[in-house]
Amino acid sequence: MKLTVVGCSGSFPSAESACSSYLVEADGFRLLLDMGNGALGELQRHCGLYDLDAIFLSHLHADHCIDMCAYFVARYYRHDGGRCDPIPVYGPEGTEQRLTTAYADTPTASSMSEVFDFHTVKPSTFEIGPFTVHTERVAHPVEAYGIRIEHGGKTLTYSGDTGISTALDELARDADLFLCEAAFTHGKENIPDLHLNGREAGQSAARAGARRLVLTHIPPWTDPQVNLADAREVYVGPVELAAPRRTYEI
Repeated sequence: MKLTVVGCSGSFPSAESACSSYLVEADGFRLLLDMGNGALGELQRHCGLYDLDAIFLSHLHADHCIDMCAYFVARYYRHDGGRCDPIPVYGPEGTEQRLTTAYADTPTASSMSEVFDFHTVKPSTFEIGPFTVHTERVAHPVEAYGIRIEHGGKTLTYSGDTGISTALDELARDADLFLCEAAFTHGKENIPDLHLNGREAGQSAARAGARRLVLTHIPPWTDPQVNLADAREVYVGPVELAAPRRTYEI
């Protein structure tokens, strides 16, 4: 598997990065994890607009899904080659309605489903292209899912947005790469079931026995170097900060 960081800023885009979006590739198949603010523009550095094969939305907060509205425009109103066939979109219950409401002026109430083939995510194991994926509900104010992606004997886990969660620890069990949010700062924010800080992300990786930790979803108002240092205090494996355009071979 190849993982490319399309965007990794939390809550809103920074001057350097779009919001959450990660491209996972294997066997010529392209799966996008989330499409937050600014992600569609950055995505075009890494693949063509119509080269995605499937999209997974961890939850329906804008910084993880709002550029799906722009992607609707690109797919629905394409003239050269005609309208795109529907692409599979995996998201929480109500994803189609959320995107239709956000767009606010689709030609009909069902226009989104003409270019997006919506699938409702629940805790389960299923196939997306060449990937075997396992999803679990994690701790966030809205319905939100972490995802474990397996291919060729290797495992990538993506937390989505979450507070401390035993389900997340299990998703990351022995993962080769654990892409984990670390939005809060240890000793500063303390809001249960919302986000992790760097120390908590490191502790989750340690409990799970993950082989590598990449911290992501750090908002512009949070010092990423503090979160990195906090994670390193409790996790002995390799840990680094996600950065746009960085790639990982898994």
